[in-house]
Amino acid sequence: MSGKPRLTYLNGRGRMEPVRWLLAAAGVEFEEIFLETREQYEKLIKDGVLMFQQVPLVEIDGMKMVQTRAILSYIAGKYNLYGKDLKERALIDMYVEGITDLMQMILMFPFSPPEAKEKNIDSIKERATNRYFPVFEKVLKQHGQDFLVGNKFSWADVQLIEAILAVEEKIPAVLSGFPQLQAFKKRMSNMPTIKKFLQPGSPRKPPPDECYVETV
Repeated sequence: MSGKPRLTYLNGRGRMEPVRWLLAAAGVEFEEIFLETREQYEKLIKDGVLMFQQVPLVEIDGMKMVQTRAILSYIAGKYNLYGKDLKERALIDMYVEGITDLMQMILMFPFSPPEAKEKNIDSIKERATNRYFPVFEKVLKQHGQDFLVGNKFSWADVQLIEAILAVEEKIPAVLSGFPQLQAFKKRMSNMPTIKKFLQPGSPRKPPPDECYVETV
C-alpha cells in the first residue's frame, strides 16, 4: 500500500463525498476502490472489515475506519482543520452538524419519486434560504474574518463550500440574497487545494444520475 488514505465506496457522491472534499482541501492525495458488485460489498462484510456492515470505509494510519462523522473528525484533527481549542472545536461541530442536516436533503433528493422532485426542490430552497444560509451569513458578518471559526481555514469552511455548490446545482440563484456567502464562495473556490478539486478530472464526483441511483 502506498501510504495514501484508501477510500472504499460506490463510484458516486453519497456519504463519501465530504470525505473526498476534506482530504482534497487538506492537500492529501488518496486512492479509491469503487464497489461495482454486491459480491464485493458482501466480501467486505465476510472479512470483518465493516464494523457496522456499512460503507464508507477509509483505511488510514493503519485503521479501517467506518461511520462518516468519525472519519471526518479524524481527518480534520490529523490535518489541523479542527480549531485551536475545545471552544473552536465546539463551534466547528455545531456548524458542521447544521450543514450536514441540509446536505441530508440533497443526499436523498435523487432517490425521491419523479412526482415529488419539484416539492423536494422547494423544500431544499426553503430550508437553505430560511434556516441554514442565514445563520452562516450572520456568522461571517459578525465574525468579520475570511473563515467561519477563528481566522483559520477549518473543516466547517470545507463543509459549507461543499453545501453551497451542491444547493446551487439545484437552485442556481440561491445565494442572491446572501452577499457574505457569495464572497465566501469566491474565496474558498480560489484556495489552491479547493480550486484544484473543482477542476475537471479531479476525484470530485458529479451529481448522481439514474445509473448511480439504480446501483445504490
